[in-house]
Order: sequence, then C-alpha cells, then structure tokens
Amino acid sequence: MRYKKLTGLFLIVFILYTVPQPTSSQVRAVHFTDVTGKFGVKCRHTNGERGEKYFIEPIGSGVALFDFDNDGDLDFYFVNGSTLPKVDAPMPPTNVLYRNDGDIFTDVTNEASVGDTGYGLGCCVGDYNNDGFTDLYVTNYGANVLYRNNGNGTFTDVADAAGVDGNQFSSGCAFVDIDTDGYLDLYVVNYVQFDPDTNPECTRQGVRTYCTPEALEGAADILYRNNGDGTFTDVTAKAGISSANGKGLGVVCGDIDNDGDVDIFVANDTTPNFLYRNDSNTAIKMTEDALFAGVALSEEGRAYSGMGANLGDFDNDGYLDIVITNFQDQTNSLYHNAQSGFFNEVSFAKGVGERSLPYLAWGVDFIDFNNDGWLDLFVANGHLDDNIAEMDPIGTYPQPNQLFLNNRGVNFSEIPDATIAQRKVSRGTAFGDIDNDGDVDIVVSNLKDSPTVLRNDGANDSRWLSVKLIGTHCNRDAIGARVTVVSGDLTQIREVKSGSGYLSQNDLRLHFGLGSTTRIDTLTVRWLCGKVQTLRGVKTNQVLVISEK
Repeated sequence: MRYKKLTGLFLIVFILYTVPQPTSSQVRAVHFTDVTGKFGVKCRHTNGERGEKYFIEPIGSGVALFDFDNDGDLDFYFVNGSTLPKVDAPMPPTNVLYRNDGDIFTDVTNEASVGDTGYGLGCCVGDYNNDGFTDLYVTNYGANVLYRNNGNGTFTDVADAAGVDGNQFSSGCAFVDIDTDGYLDLYVVNYVQFDPDTNPECTRQGVRTYCTPEALEGAADILYRNNGDGTFTDVTAKAGISSANGKGLGVVCGDIDNDGDVDIFVANDTTPNFLYRNDSNTAIKMTEDALFAGVALSEEGRAYSGMGANLGDFDNDGYLDIVITNFQDQTNSLYHNAQSGFFNEVSFAKGVGERSLPYLAWGVDFIDFNNDGWLDLFVANGHLDDNIAEMDPIGTYPQPNQLFLNNRGVNFSEIPDATIAQRKVSRGTAFGDIDNDGDVDIVVSNLKDSPTVLRNDGANDSRWLSVKLIGTHCNRDAIGARVTVVSGDLTQIREVKSGSGYLSQNDLRLHFGLGSTTRIDTLTVRWLCGKVQTLRGVKTNQVLVISEK
C-alpha cells in the first residue's frame, strides 16, 4: 500500500513538469471574482449529518440557473439536503430560490412555493407543458417534486398528479423529447437502495469511513413519456432502458452520433456507464451501447466511480465528446468522439487525466470561459470523508476546483486561478451569464457550506453571441435543438440541454465565444422536429432570440 502511494506521488510530481503549462496571455484572459456575499446568497447546505456515517450524507446536491420569471436574467435554485428520516426537526431545511434583481439576489422561496423539505439531490428544468414558462423537477431521497411554473412568480407541486413523484433514491434528471412529438419526456436516474436502519459500516485502515456504493444494491432508472395532457407514463421497459441496477448519478443528453435525435449518457458509480442511442425520432426506442462505443469502462477495463458527466465538442470537429468525473486516484475520463460510433479515451493525452489523480471530482462541463471559440473545462472537487487525512497522506477533505483552458483542441492547460482554487467540499456546478455581460459565470454547490458564485471578469475584450431558442412546433424551450455557428475557419456547435454535470442545470441559452470576430458568416438552427433555419451576417455581442418558423 505504501509503495503504491509513493508511486502515485512520483507520478504527480513528474506530470507537473511534463503537461503543457498555460501561457501568460491565457492566464490574463481568465479572471474570476467571488461575488457570493455581494449578491446576497446566504443559504447553506444541510446534509443531516449525525456522526454515524450514513451513506447519503456526503452525496451533496445540485444547483439550477434558469429564468423562472421570464425577465431576461438568470435566477438561482439551490437543492438542499435535510434531516434524515425518523429525526424530528422544528424547522427543517428547504431548497432555496433566489430571484435575480440585478446587483442583488432576493430569496423568494416562500412566495414562489418551492421550498421543498425533502432530502434533495438533483434538479433539471424544462417547459413540459409548453405554456412559455420553464418548470422545475427536483430529485430526492424519497418522493420527487415537479414544480409547474404558474407564470406569476409561483409554482405548484404537481408530481403526484403528473405521475412522476417516484419514491426512490433519485439523483440526476433531464427533460428530453425522445420521440420529437413536441412534448418533453423525463429521464430520472436512481442511485442505490438505502435505508438508515440498515446503514452499512465500513472502515479503511481501521478508521470508520463512508461506504462506497459497492456496499449497497443499485436501483434502475426511469423514463417517463409526456402524454401531452400534463401527465406522464412510465415507458422504461418499452423504451429499452436497462433494468440493470446501474447506481447512476450524472445524466446528460445530446445527439452524439449526429443522426438528428437525442441520445442519453448516464455516469454510474462503480458499475459500467450507460449510453442509450436513440433508434427512432418518432417513437421511444433506445439501445444501450456503452460497451461497444467504448465508454462503459475505463481504458484498463474497470468500472470507475462515475459522478458527473457532460457533452461538448472540445476540438470543434462537429461531434460531441464526453467527460466524466471520478473518484480520487482514478482519472477523470475524457472521451473523444471518433465519429464512427466509437469513442477514444484521451484523458492523459489531452492533459486532463493526470491532473485529476489527487482529487475526488463531481460537477463538470465544457464551457468557453475566455470567449476564444474553444470549449474549456471546469471540474468541482471535494472528498467524501472529513477524516481522509488519517488514511491517506495526500488526501484532503476540502479540495481546490480546477479550470482547464483549451489549447485549440490540441490539449488542455490547468489555470492557476486562486479564486477558482478555493478549497471547498464542492459538488454540483451550473454555468451561465448571470450578469448578461457576455461571458459565462460559475455557481458551485458546496457540501455543508454556502454556495460559491464566481463572476467571470476576464473575457470582456473578446466577442460573443448568446442564442435563446423558442420552439413553436417543437418543445417550447427548444431542448435538443442544435445551433451551428460558422465564423471564418472556425465552426462551433452547441445543443440546448436539460440536466448537466452533477445533479445540476445550466442556462438554457447557448453561448458562443468568438474572439475578435464582429460578424458571423452563418448561424444554423437544427430544430429537434427536423426543421432547419439559417441566418447570415449575424452581429456579435448580443443576445439573439430565434423563434422556430
């Protein structure tokens, strides 16, 4: 065991000198400011910790960035844990909604009626009833919640009436129009079968620790079909969704094979990942293909501890690639889309794998932080065990988050930003332009702590474009639509997606960094229903609203 640790230390020291380091111009192009206090964000995550190492306590929760009141700016929704069952609490903690009022965020949880007191984990958004107001789904340990947006600043929990309440240990979720009928279906990831009364006890080197999911039975995921009348039907088996107990956490949806429909990827914890290819854009029929595609297991054939996952075209070749966050001493997995139904793991080749070895990673996404037209990578880190230092000479409980700048698709360089690298026990992350100044900001959910709001102050000199899509024949939020932007010799793709990273939700607007470009040659929208719209000579530095014709 000691030899293994020393070897790992040698490897980490070695790679510090072998991985390409960022240039001074790259560092100057990225700068973040912690504005959590300035914005008035004061909520604090609760996990019900009782000193008994209950399995659920370190899982943490997600955050959503979405414009719930249609006023043109992003609001925050933080999912909270709770006390564990059979424990009375005079004032149970709740999830929290902050309304964006410009220079301050106002807690409107009570007036909006979204203060769920369940043991929350994840969230995702989508206008499931196509009324023009984005709805919110929350996953819990126990019954899940579907908040229908009433359009007047309030929500109503309709999960039971809609048939999507469930009653499991749910984690990630995503609204997705599998059959392109114009109504959003719902994929819910379920994790494990956990009961506080039978909580397993685990030790490492004689020290009590949280158990890994290998100590518990898994739980199968659920796919709900939207009936178009405000209700959903469980079509899991009919659709071909695996009945295997996958122990899933993160889920992300996108067209990974460029055939015009939406596929689903699920990051599983200590079991093989799932990749569901959509076999028909007019019916609900999926084929699980992760092993054949090369994304079920790590490069050496192991089932890693998948936490978060995301899609993005990091080399601008027109195909979506996959990133997965994993446990400490496992590399985070970066899979390059080979365009032939297969993926190649390039974690080490692109400078990401070795940098992830010392950390336990959760939230993740491909985002162009410096507006140069190439997707960068953000990873949120934090350990499970607050006593990890007693067992691991290099392990820490709070850990720095990481930002990797993209070197034009060749590789990634980690940026030494002190604000990014604040040591927290981070979990979910969400991304969006919260101040509408043309660059992407970061919101991080931290375990047993207040969240972190990081304002991007370093990309203001570069050009950008934000695209808000409004579906008419397709689903109203245009989830699943793809936008292709061509400017000179640079082509970029983005897709509108519900659910992201680890238990979280990004801004539904699509962001494109454009460097010094003042005008876009062509902008093409491929709506999920099959229609294509093309705009030419689009000006940059604007929020462009496009309605489906």
